[in-house]
Amino acid sequence: MKYLKFLLVGVFFGIVLVKSEAVSWYRIFEMFKFQSFHMYGIIGSAVLLGVLILWVTKKSKLKSIEGKEIQVPPKDRGFLRYLIGGSIFGLGWALAGACPGPMYILVGTGVFSMLIVIAAAVLGTFVYGVVKHRLPH
Repeated sequence: MKYLKFLLVGVFFGIVLVKSEAVSWYRIFEMFKFQSFHMYGIIGSAVLLGVLILWVTKKSKLKSIEGKEIQVPPKDRGFLRYLIGGSIFGLGWALAGACPGPMYILVGTGVFSMLIVIAAAVLGTFVYGVVKHRLPH
């Protein structure tokens, strides 16, 4: 019962993504071919809203559910790691037709072939955990 609110937020988020066509393979394909602004508009709106919420959180010193002040950690300085990680993420997104959140939403909409993609993502995460200590962080 304690986690019911998280389930409800996830279901709401899934409905919003389905209705906005953000989980549509066709929309993602259009985005990667630079044929439509639809997905760039959704992603850009999310980034702007995230910046605004982060700014308000910092300025008003909001507190978490536990009552502690929310602390934003300092940014890392390495650009190359974000370039490589983002490229790998984008390649996986383009090949699978979905990023991590929508993979589960697509399974919920009946696209059961996404279970293969989820299994591959879990395997990739496991492999990263195994080789993490050898990577230049």
